[in-house]
Amino acid sequence: MSKLTSALLISGVAIGGLTSTASFAEKWHMPTPYGDGNLQTQIAYSFAKEIKDNTNGDLDITVHSGGSLVKHTEIPRSVKTGQVQMGEVFLGILGNENPIYKHDNIPFLATSFEDAKKLWEAAKPSIAKELDKDGMMLLYTVAWPAQSLYSKEPVNSLADLKGQKMRAYSPTQSRLADLMNTTPMTIQTPDIPQAFSTGIIQAMITSPSTGVDSQAWDYVNYYTDVKAWIPKNIVVVNKRAFRRLDKATQQVILDAAKNAEAAGWTQIAARAAKDKATLVENGMVVSDPSPQLVEELKAIGKTMTEEWKAEAPKEIGEILTRYQN
Repeated sequence: MSKLTSALLISGVAIGGLTSTASFAEKWHMPTPYGDGNLQTQIAYSFAKEIKDNTNGDLDITVHSGGSLVKHTEIPRSVKTGQVQMGEVFLGILGNENPIYKHDNIPFLATSFEDAKKLWEAAKPSIAKELDKDGMMLLYTVAWPAQSLYSKEPVNSLADLKGQKMRAYSPTQSRLADLMNTTPMTIQTPDIPQAFSTGIIQAMITSPSTGVDSQAWDYVNYYTDVKAWIPKNIVVVNKRAFRRLDKATQQVILDAAKNAEAAGWTQIAARAAKDKATLVENGMVVSDPSPQLVEELKAIGKTMTEEWKAEAPKEIGEILTRYQN
């Protein structure tokens, strides 16, 4: 028996719950990898509450935050196989399955929220189609603040990072670490503090929200606001579970998903500013990047864009054409 199956049985819900119908109260499970302080998780709670309220309790979704039920990397498989009915995942970790999932991890392709939204609209048809092949349906997405650099010492050029161990959370980030002449180390969010304290990593590129959530000021001193890219989380539902619901319940889920996505894109800029202020309040030095560092990172971004296009010229070419037109 797998750990996930055990966890679901302990919580009183058998895997066979997917075969039930919405004619009586259903209990669904929604694992998410991030803690309760993150905007993405807070939106997930609101999403679940809206569904419960608007179905009069007939569909009750429990959000399991912080990787407490399913580890981050296992969430897509768990939704796909029906072990859980829905889940939230950082889109970039799917990059090894299909290069289209890397679109929002390419440095300097979209660095403003306006451009990130445009890039998402360009990629969304391809993403939804690929998820559908795997038995999942896309419900909504929430962007992260722009990803920037955390380090123990000031970084004015890539030479200042050479040889250091850099946290990576996706295949694209591992490639970025290579091109920065650092060593990529795959570390998921809950493990960041321990990885720094034990010397497994010495630097990372991530959002101010993740920095606050993991109390980055305990192990690094500098936040260089390079705004390299704006990644996203996606929330997906098992297609079979969704189709077994009555039409009215399906519509409640779709409406709640639309509201959740709108809330995410509306609130993320304010959350980014708030979280950067929290870094400062806790003693971190927050600064803009030097012109040299920007140029070096832009050159890497250009290289990675070309490499990405080469992975699937037709599919990625279509995304870039929709984005750039």
